[in-house]
Amino acid sequence: MISDNERFNMQVKPNSAFLNELKSKLPEFFDREGNFDLDKFKGQLKEYNINELSDGYQLNFIGKDYARRQAGEMPSTVIVPDEEQNNGEGKDSKNLFFTGDNLEVLRHLRNNYAGKIDVIYIDPPYNTGEDGFTYPDRFEYSDNKLQEMFGLDDEQIIRLKSIQKKSSHSSWLSFMYPRLSIAHKLLNKRGVIFISIDENELANATLLMNEIFGEKQFKVQFVWTKTETPPALSNYSRRTTEYILTYEKESFGEKYYGSELDNSDAPLINGSNSMREVVFPKNSCVFNKYENTLIEADKFNKIVLLNDIEIKNSRNVNSFKVQGKIRWTQEKINNEVSRGTIFIFKSRDLNPRFLRKDTNGNYKTPNTNLNKDLGVLTNEFGIKRLKEIEMDDIFTNPKPTSLIKYLSNIVTRINKNAVILDFFAGSSTTADAVMQLNAEDGGNRKFIMVQLPEKTYTVNSDGKEVPTKGGKAAYEAGFKSIDEISRERIRRAAAKIKSDNDLTLPKNFDGSFKHYRVVNPAKQTLEDIEDFDPDNTTLFTDMVDSFSSRGLDVAGAATGEQTILTTWLAKDGYSFDADIKKIDFDGYEATLVEDSRLYIINNGWSSENTEALLNKIGTHQITIQTIVLFGYSFNIADLRELEIGLKQLDSNINLLKRY
Repeated sequence: MISDNERFNMQVKPNSAFLNELKSKLPEFFDREGNFDLDKFKGQLKEYNINELSDGYQLNFIGKDYARRQAGEMPSTVIVPDEEQNNGEGKDSKNLFFTGDNLEVLRHLRNNYAGKIDVIYIDPPYNTGEDGFTYPDRFEYSDNKLQEMFGLDDEQIIRLKSIQKKSSHSSWLSFMYPRLSIAHKLLNKRGVIFISIDENELANATLLMNEIFGEKQFKVQFVWTKTETPPALSNYSRRTTEYILTYEKESFGEKYYGSELDNSDAPLINGSNSMREVVFPKNSCVFNKYENTLIEADKFNKIVLLNDIEIKNSRNVNSFKVQGKIRWTQEKINNEVSRGTIFIFKSRDLNPRFLRKDTNGNYKTPNTNLNKDLGVLTNEFGIKRLKEIEMDDIFTNPKPTSLIKYLSNIVTRINKNAVILDFFAGSSTTADAVMQLNAEDGGNRKFIMVQLPEKTYTVNSDGKEVPTKGGKAAYEAGFKSIDEISRERIRRAAAKIKSDNDLTLPKNFDGSFKHYRVVNPAKQTLEDIEDFDPDNTTLFTDMVDSFSSRGLDVAGAATGEQTILTTWLAKDGYSFDADIKKIDFDGYEATLVEDSRLYIINNGWSSENTEALLNKIGTHQITIQTIVLFGYSFNIADLRELEIGLKQLDSNINLLKRY
């Protein structure tokens, strides 16, 4: 018998170790059989790639190289903290909500959340021709610059720019590519991404994900029953399903956990048994045909219900007694419940069945068909949820929370501290689902939502606000933009969850969020930056205030220093709840982060402040590895004095000047 190691060694080639290492680092360049795709790898190394102009099996589309370039760009925006929210209801929250272009938000998150996200769920535009999708990103470079970047001729530049404001397949792919590419970087090694999609872009989405994540990283294509009453709009079929593509960052062979309803169950009634009465403990039963109701005591087909059952979310809130030819004694039922066995009532006849966990205490892997039999409901229930929190008619076809809960649970059943990102937040169904899941199992999952501040109105030639198509209900309800609706959904959903779970809600339940706006600097600020001369002995403008909420014309009451600091914290890899201290240097306050990095941002630094800083460092009152300066706040004399003083005191302190 040849041992496993010897058999493996017989197959080793000179480059096997290298290829294995490459596969762990760059799985997207290996096909399903584990073969390295050299052509694809070469394509990434070319200075110019114009593959979108040729045919072939590889995914090529107009704008691909521009999209690849976008994925590698740094953010050109700033992060403005909503100080009113963050020091108010969201003060102690670990959840995050970003208002802004999701591509820019992802670019910021790439610095401080790379490799830290456990689950991504997105419900992007489907490009149906009716969902309003058009390519939104601007080509902000001149034709000459585009020609220099990509080696394009005049005709090819025209073709590249032709996708603007269009809803073609190339437009959709160019839009999704950079966002998914950065999403790949954000996931940790065991991270999973779920993408809701319909048949319009399913094939292209699969090819795109194969290119970015690697073909072997595809794991499941779920089929979700989105409605039971589809409109008869097609001449060919009535569409009742959508799809959820599932990819992993790296493959570890870890189990996906299904729900109780994914598994095979067995009858608890046995006709040869004698009659007995048993009590089912509270929350031990699942009712497929009942969601939130009261079942009154009555005689059913095979059992007699001896007291009423109150049902919430298809579970029994109270214990209840039945009479019938039950296979198990009361003692047996109690023991089974203690080891995780669930009792299932699939029909309105209340014929009980039981489902046991496996020897490891887990249920089986999930089914690929997601429907009401698994507790995954339809869009109609998404609408019902909005009605429960008095936000009905504001969104059409919102996803049901049961879908997001199910997907999240199959990969976070064990990791209940997971971070879940949705950068197409919409009505914030994902946030609602995460909070519900935490309320049910005591988890501490965190969500990160990203939503564009898309307006619900336009302004006509008379200066009057007019609701957009589909935005009338939201506008009349007082919501001027989609992100406002998203945040209010979280607040109302959290209040509903708290009222529904008053006695059982975990003490650490997080029903709020910190809010940040990602915005472009004002035009005047950009002009001032362009005109700035670092060799000036005097400063001609207060650049810091240009980045305040007031200077950027957004709500939130943030100072310019707070905006710059928040933006730099992300840039330098710090979390948004990093340990921050204010340090006084003879009347000037600077910010010390994680007891190692000092940020000096505001105007007014002087020789006295430099002396105070050097004294605190020299007497070991503070320990600093790096000092970061906002260059626009320093004249050349004060800057040189600080540089010389630090060099004489401690040459190991890194001084960064940012402009």
